[in-house]
Amino acid sequence: MHPELLEILACPVCKAELALTVEQTGADAQGREEIVRGELYCAACDYRYRIEEGIPNLLPPKLAATLEGGAE
Repeated sequence: MHPELLEILACPVCKAELALTVEQTGADAQGREEIVRGELYCAACDYRYRIEEGIPNLLPPKLAATLEGGAE
């Protein structure tokens, strides 16, 4: 995920701003900084959305729980 995407991302539940915590960065194919691992936090919902392998997982909490419970 490129850091500038934070400007357009919002919580999928309440549309509030998300705070970014970076755990690991890297470079994309063009040499630009990319967030490889971290999380996006919604203070309004008190929910954290993980960033893994550069991809933010913005599934709403209820949907994420449903998919985790049904995956086999």
